[in-house]
Amino acid sequence: MIHIKEVAKQTKITVRTLRYYDQIGLLTVSSKTEGGHRLYTEEDLKRLQQIQFLKGIGCGLKDIKVMLSDPKWNWSISLKSQLVYIMEEQDKLKGIESSLRELINGMAVEGGDDYLALQKLIRLSTTNKSRLQSYRESMFNDMELELLKRVPKMRGEDPDSLEWIALLGQIKRHMKNDPASLRVQNIVRRMLEKQMEDFNDEEEFINKLWDIRKSPMQSEKLGLYPIEQEVLDFMERAYEIYISSLQKSTT
Repeated sequence: MIHIKEVAKQTKITVRTLRYYDQIGLLTVSSKTEGGHRLYTEEDLKRLQQIQFLKGIGCGLKDIKVMLSDPKWNWSISLKSQLVYIMEEQDKLKGIESSLRELINGMAVEGGDDYLALQKLIRLSTTNKSRLQSYRESMFNDMELELLKRVPKMRGEDPDSLEWIALLGQIKRHMKNDPASLRVQNIVRRMLEKQMEDFNDEEEFINKLWDIRKSPMQSEKLGLYPIEQEVLDFMERAYEIYISSLQKSTT
């Protein structure tokens, strides 16, 4: 017989938990000391291992009690059902993770304006996914649809998406500056470099995407993160200044 405290020490399961298992009939001990302390046999410890294993794969205590008590329990069906449940929960958690990442990135774009980012993402979340796909297919050919997959996403965790998010956030923070200022022009320069890295020789696609981005209605239909018109106008003016300066330097 093994004392409850020794079992707790060996298994890293608290005495309180062991007592609870006993109280609910999940692991009823075979004996007790004169002082009322629970004593466990080797069979009790084996059952405890089974309990912890099943608990570790996500089974609830009530289910475990039934599973271990019924000699005719169909383990194959039960475990397959548990696997389906776990996979469904993983999908839910992945969706939550993506939404959290999108909100964090939105806050970065909005310069920490949590409420504005939240409202924009709530608006995006109500977009009908089938309509969004239909709109994309109506606006882009097959090759352009593949290029569209490269466009940075607010819920992206890849370095490219994160850098685009950071650059957009920097543009918004410097809206009060002259678009011709060195600080703004450096941001635009990096944006153009990124554009060349991601979409080299795809000028027609970039121009089409920019035209859609400048239209609030079309931008929303495409599922793009909402950007205020004044920010887009500022970016376009800064681009024009940058391209003009490049042309002057090469003539």
